[in-house]
Amino acid sequence: MLVLTFSTGIVDAVGYLGLDRVFTANMTGNVVILGMALTGAQDLPVLGPSLALVGFVLGAALVGRVLRRAATGWTTASSVVFAVVGAGLGVLAGVVAGLGDAVPVEVGSTPPPAALAVTGVLGVLMGAQAAAARRLAVKDVTTVVVTSTLTGLAADSRLAGGTGEGWRRRLGAVVLILAGAAAGAALLRWHIGAGLGVAGVITVVCALLGHLRAHHRRAAVPAAR
Repeated sequence: MLVLTFSTGIVDAVGYLGLDRVFTANMTGNVVILGMALTGAQDLPVLGPSLALVGFVLGAALVGRVLRRAATGWTTASSVVFAVVGAGLGVLAGVVAGLGDAVPVEVGSTPPPAALAVTGVLGVLMGAQAAAARRLAVKDVTTVVVTSTLTGLAADSRLAGGTGEGWRRRLGAVVLILAGAAAGAALLRWHIGAGLGVAGVITVVCALLGHLRAHHRRAAVPAAR
């Protein structure tokens, strides 16, 4: 989940810097941008964030339905969802590489249809990932946002009179999404598809490792009995 948080940082950096200030994973950012844009703030996008929001909700709803009856913890269905997200990111990387200048846009310009399509698909993929991560319920690691993680880190810290329990995981999530955003910005200097490709590879590897570990744990239970 922490590694997937890193890949999410990459995807959001690609969206914000390469797709006209659109967050495809952090929906709080899109809602805020839309709120400011709808009041007449200049040079703020409306269509891109709207598509990302709709796509995110659709992806989360679809995966929520798929995993509704799945067992608790990491299941084969979880592995499939994460693998599909990773493969989708890889396909998008290839598509934007083939489209060339049809996808990248300048900040404040009207995104071309290809860029809007990429935005919508990214929203669906990130919504699917978020729903699968929510089903796993790893405390303070949603893979797509860190606001609640920061709140828990501060509110439960020794400075606040708490025990500081879980601070490594919480701090790791914050640092990794920061590092992912930095990596995504750096990769964007090369090509808009580079960050998507790297994020896709990371997600597929996470799906594979998670599946193998879950399978190993299930196999170990009968042996222990």
